[in-house]
Amino acid sequence: MDDDAFEDYDRELELALYREYRDVVSQFQYVIETERRFYLANEVNVVRRDTEHDFYFEISMNDVWVWDIYRADRFVKGVRVLTFKDVNVEELSRRDFQLPEELSLDN
Repeated sequence: MDDDAFEDYDRELELALYREYRDVVSQFQYVIETERRFYLANEVNVVRRDTEHDFYFEISMNDVWVWDIYRADRFVKGVRVLTFKDVNVEELSRRDFQLPEELSLDN
């Protein structure tokens, strides 16, 4: 595989991942960002753990979608992350979910 074909393949993977994110984000309550990964989750708990000379964060998440191009299955039941780096947790605003009119049962 030449470099151009590999770059095209990589670009297509990134675009597919973004489209998947766009399709699933409304199903989740939190966005969690660490130095290595980006997650969507419905439950998250961040605990600061102190050691003798430093501290780290333990992040536990349930009902999770993982932003990772190379994962075969991005939906996982639970994730636990230990990190010395910053952690960003944002609560997403709940949007009212509306079915497309052609799928509505009210017709």
